[in-house]
Amino acid sequence: MNSFLRIAAVVSFLWLCSVVRSGSTDGFGNVRDTDAEISFLESQLSAKPPSQLLMVPLTLIQAAGSKGAVCLDGTLPGYHLHRGSGSGANRWLIQLEGGGWCNTRRSCIFRKTTRRGSSKYMEKVLAFTGILSNKPDENPDFFNWNRVKLRYCDGASFTGDSQDESSQLYYRGQRIWQAAMEELLSKGMQKAEQALLSGCSAGGLASILHCDQFKDLLPGTTKVKCLSDAGMFMDAVDVSGGHSLRKMFQGVVTVQNLQKELSTTCTKHMDPTSCFFPQNLVSNIKTPMFLLNAAYDAWQVQESLAPPSVDLSGSWKACKSDHSHCNSSQIQFFQDFRTQMVDAVKSFATSTHNGVFINSCFAHCQSERQDTWYAPDSPTLHGKTVAKSVGDWYFDRTTVKAIDCPYPCDKTCHNLIFK
Repeated sequence: MNSFLRIAAVVSFLWLCSVVRSGSTDGFGNVRDTDAEISFLESQLSAKPPSQLLMVPLTLIQAAGSKGAVCLDGTLPGYHLHRGSGSGANRWLIQLEGGGWCNTRRSCIFRKTTRRGSSKYMEKVLAFTGILSNKPDENPDFFNWNRVKLRYCDGASFTGDSQDESSQLYYRGQRIWQAAMEELLSKGMQKAEQALLSGCSAGGLASILHCDQFKDLLPGTTKVKCLSDAGMFMDAVDVSGGHSLRKMFQGVVTVQNLQKELSTTCTKHMDPTSCFFPQNLVSNIKTPMFLLNAAYDAWQVQESLAPPSVDLSGSWKACKSDHSHCNSSQIQFFQDFRTQMVDAVKSFATSTHNGVFINSCFAHCQSERQDTWYAPDSPTLHGKTVAKSVGDWYFDRTTVKAIDCPYPCDKTCHNLIFK
């Protein structure tokens, strides 16, 4: 992996996690930022200088305000669109941005002061790399499509539809989703011949939650599929024997009153928090879907399996920063987590329409980063890069059910090490 890329990734990760310690409460009594989710995409990692990157401007959805489709602070939501051309003129790729969740009133109030809760703080231009690149040598299958990045400012994976008047908080993720889709349909997506809904991390969860809705928006003749990158958040046991991520998700579901917005197929037999976990949703999605995930997802290692709130002695600090510092029992803990993830996708993977790429890496989000999407030294499974695997699946060139052998067998990983 290019040394600049690794350093940039680590700096981005550590900056986010340092803000975690100084932001707002996480629901467990610890202080952390609402942007806690690692969003490596935002660092716009690339070996290229900025002058060679495709920079795409932000467009605010002017019609959203009258529909109440607003960010946490009441500002208009937005997106970045780079138009397709040639054979891709009527093909659309929608990328849902990630960036954690807010799970308490206090954390949502803090989030209003960031780009994750207000368009006032969003970057006015973003670099399009990886699956969003416009260059065939960087993105061979989707480079000339209409490519959209929908910004994330609701704090609940584009899902809520309520508000907290006393705190002037607008939980309107579902309305933002609908307003954005209406705008894009009016800009030509209603004529789409092919479409792919994708997302990374919290956006990867959103692509799972909205996949069938996306399909229903488009003509019956449109080829529609969905991609979730780093969205398989597991209801896993942490190093203390508790369920840190379940507690976090329970806070998100409760504070934003998500019960009525979640899959009724799931909520008929499970509690609402369980129905925010992808492992309880993916097998019931009707639209073809591809799950791309690192088996030892770096965000889940840091914030779900061994967060500081449960690692009070700091015995996991070195291990989760660099897996080469883990002892045998710690590695076994990660292996058990990988087994849980692999078991969770078994039923999903039996469908001939679905695709799977789970590599045994300590990584997070591999579709928008150029070095992990499509580059000379990109991670591979069965000899194929992530980009080639997703493309083969989308265009039905071959089935893709790629699940890696356990660590440490994969030598192509771009493992993230935090110093």
